[in-house]
Amino acid sequence: MLPKPNQPYRGKMNMKKVLAPLAIALMASVSSSFAADCANPVTTITEGKLTVAAYDYPPFTAVSSDGKISGIDPDIIEKAAKENCLEVVPLVMDPAATIQAVVAGKADVAIGSWNRTEKRSKVLGISAPTYLDPMGMFSKDGVDTVEALIGKNVGTVQGYLWVPELQTLLGGKLKLYPTAVALAQDLEAGRIDVGVDAYNYGVYVQKTSGGYKGIAIKLAQPDDRVQASITPPQAGLLYTKGNDSLGKALDASVAKQHDAIVEALEKVGFDKKVGDVGEPRLTK
Repeated sequence: MLPKPNQPYRGKMNMKKVLAPLAIALMASVSSSFAADCANPVTTITEGKLTVAAYDYPPFTAVSSDGKISGIDPDIIEKAAKENCLEVVPLVMDPAATIQAVVAGKADVAIGSWNRTEKRSKVLGISAPTYLDPMGMFSKDGVDTVEALIGKNVGTVQGYLWVPELQTLLGGKLKLYPTAVALAQDLEAGRIDVGVDAYNYGVYVQKTSGGYKGIAIKLAQPDDRVQASITPPQAGLLYTKGNDSLGKALDASVAKQHDAIVEALEKVGFDKKVGDVGEPRLTK
């Protein structure tokens, strides 16, 4: 029975009819906010998703048994994706395959402490620098200068940027190793006095797995005779060459995250100087 005119209705209200307009208004508000946050859409392989090629290289990228990724690089990429309304989709693979996945168009981004090099820039886009990959000196005496290497038995790993200059400087006193593990074994056994290797790698291994017992790991002091000690390689996020929208988004996010990246580096035991990237540059 309907109420008479001007008489209040005493029956139950249809809440669905009352709430429906409110829900629609709320959804419209959220959609409007979402659209505003993503006013400059980023082009990706799959709309709304950022496919990220990654491999296990802690603390920069750690891969769990269920395929999830964590670490310094995933944190950077997750924040960048969120800022651009993208969902991160990990694509875990071997190190060598990650770059190829981006080149082949199977992934939008490759992470895992990749250096910004001229060679890579020819086939890939490279973000603004995230952190440094500096030259380290490993010894029982705390050696940290190039001058202190002269006259000592020194070892280093093949392929690093500093190798040619150290060969010129040290001659037969420099021994080349195929791997960091082989170098570490000779250093701990006293067969060499100083090891020159990647600072980041050494610090992390020493802190997490007890490697380099009794060894002091120092950042190499700048010396004109070894350019890698002055301008260490910068790491960056690799992305599909020509994807300017993604490149600009990554650059902007990396700049915004600088302080957080330095904090993350210190948290895993690195000197904060590893986050002092300076102006962008490409290593030859």
